[in-house]
Amino acid sequence: MLPTADRALGAALAQLRRDNGWTLEQQAGICAIPAPPFREQARAADYRRRLAEFGIDALRIDSVGNVIGVRRGSGRGPLVVLSAHLDTVFPDGTDVTVRRDTTGGRVVLRGPGIGDDCRGLATVLAVVRAMHEARVRTGGDVLVVGTVGEEGAGNLRGVRALFEGEYKGRIGYFISVDGTGFGATSGAVGSHRYRVTYSGPGGHSYGAFGMPNPMHAMGRAIATIADFTVPADPRTTFSVSVVKGGTSVNSIPAEAAFEIDMRSESTAALTALDARFRAAIEGALRAERARWPDSRVPLAMRLDTIGLRPAGTQPDSAHIVRVAVETARHLGFPITPIASSTDANVPIALGIPAITLDAAGRGRGAHSLDESYEDGPNGWLGPQWVALVVATLAGVAR
Repeated sequence: MLPTADRALGAALAQLRRDNGWTLEQQAGICAIPAPPFREQARAADYRRRLAEFGIDALRIDSVGNVIGVRRGSGRGPLVVLSAHLDTVFPDGTDVTVRRDTTGGRVVLRGPGIGDDCRGLATVLAVVRAMHEARVRTGGDVLVVGTVGEEGAGNLRGVRALFEGEYKGRIGYFISVDGTGFGATSGAVGSHRYRVTYSGPGGHSYGAFGMPNPMHAMGRAIATIADFTVPADPRTTFSVSVVKGGTSVNSIPAEAAFEIDMRSESTAALTALDARFRAAIEGALRAERARWPDSRVPLAMRLDTIGLRPAGTQPDSAHIVRVAVETARHLGFPITPIASSTDANVPIALGIPAITLDAAGRGRGAHSLDESYEDGPNGWLGPQWVALVVATLAGVAR
């Protein structure tokens, strides 16, 4: 049952709508601070400063760079994590200036990361502020977190540290706020990401012809992978996404490498695909060596792990999923939860109830330099949704 009759919570929800402009200002301000991969420190320090205004206890930056603090409850409810991620995909030196476009009477914020995940960070901040100023008392503590390492090669290192460190075995529910629109992620799409490098001494394309060629070995591997068939249910995918190597058109390259991304929401399907991938790259090495039986030139292969994200599912009947769905319906936007890859992957794979909530509005161009966010007529519904889910899961103290 949703705690909609609680007066303090009602006041917090009203404030989130009334102060929607404040939330947008926070979103723009946070986004103007760079947070490149593995260098989120400046944004983390700023986010900690912003949170400190709203009654958060034990506020700190942990050993991996997460911002962590506690909003104390009465002690009569589960520990609920409310989080958003600090990092972006953009390298150091990227211009993160936020521009306001008011063409046609619409207010559009433009800047790298403005939706992913500055919108989530601002929403968490707005919820914490509204609950503090309306004096909402929850039963369980709410652990407020700005995580590092959600994107790409970050490999979810921030949320992994959360569940492997001092809060291991203590978290009752995990909520991540990540994305724009009106949607929820209740399933974890796992991923295995690797870099495969074939190497040899290299040589002149004419004078040294007859030796194993790292580029050809890479081509054999990619051709084999391209012919893989994978299940549609559970949905399983693969993509060779980056290739590198070579120095000139008239040289046998000394090195050639490719990167691959494989995904599934099924651990078994992902494991099976991983095994086929490994057989393909080993087979390509053997085939290229066998192609030149008279050559004594060595050919080697190296496999480097870029990132491993766990997969997992939870039923629609799970309490956290039902709360998200019922709360959205109460606010006037029915949803159907999906599976994706977010910070919630880690707790879902551990069997801990978790969900990722969008934060309303309309985002375009995620992970691009021209990323934009438009709040639209009801952007305030995103923070209201998050606040109501948090209060329902943590319980409202009476």
